[in-house]
Amino acid sequence: MSKRTGGASNGAAPKTSVSEEPYNKQKDLLSSTTGHFSLLKALHMADYITELNGFCGIMSVFSSLRYCLGDPTDKTNLYLALAFLPAGLFFDFMDGRVARWRKKSSMMGQELDSLADLISFGLAPACVAFSLGLRTPLDHALLAVFVLCGLTRLARFNVTAANIPKDASGKASYFEGTPIPTTLGIDALMAYWVRQGWVLDNVPLGLWFAGTPFEVHPIVAMFVVHGCLMCSKTLHVPKP
Repeated sequence: MSKRTGGASNGAAPKTSVSEEPYNKQKDLLSSTTGHFSLLKALHMADYITELNGFCGIMSVFSSLRYCLGDPTDKTNLYLALAFLPAGLFFDFMDGRVARWRKKSSMMGQELDSLADLISFGLAPACVAFSLGLRTPLDHALLAVFVLCGLTRLARFNVTAANIPKDASGKASYFEGTPIPTTLGIDALMAYWVRQGWVLDNVPLGLWFAGTPFEVHPIVAMFVVHGCLMCSKTLHVPKP
């Protein structure tokens, strides 16, 4: 989950003009109507690391698609799709560390972080689940609910981050709802299914109501439950 807001809107004492300068410079570059590559110049080092998180999510999606187009007995692309997700988590962790180390954070970084998280921990896992065999219309609808829950959770975080209680260092005390990177628990489970050969027609718990408009793989409920936990208002997960 995004940890890039600590320096931008944590309710702590105002920063000095020295620490505000990079943020103001970025705003000037982003609003500029002239100059070549002004957007690239406006990005901080942490923002480029966030882009790598998004890159991992996109590559996971492409790997899932390559599996669907190739030989179903060759699971190389499935493993690649799953491997890109913890790589995305590494970059998600590092961008916040780098932002705090360099004392450079911004709304641009916060938005980038949420968008990258949605790809890597929302869309990409849903694509892996589709590739594994959750391919009925009802499966698709429920996986879409999961992704939309992640989208809503991240949007809420961006709006309410400043209102969550902070400790002395300005770090939020808890997550409101489960953070979206916890989807990696489901990713680990899917990796186990791939290793055991439980894919396509052998998905755990099988297929219910086969041949009807309501045919569904009941295991998809795991994604729906996780989506509901992400959107929970009352569930407070302490930050480590």
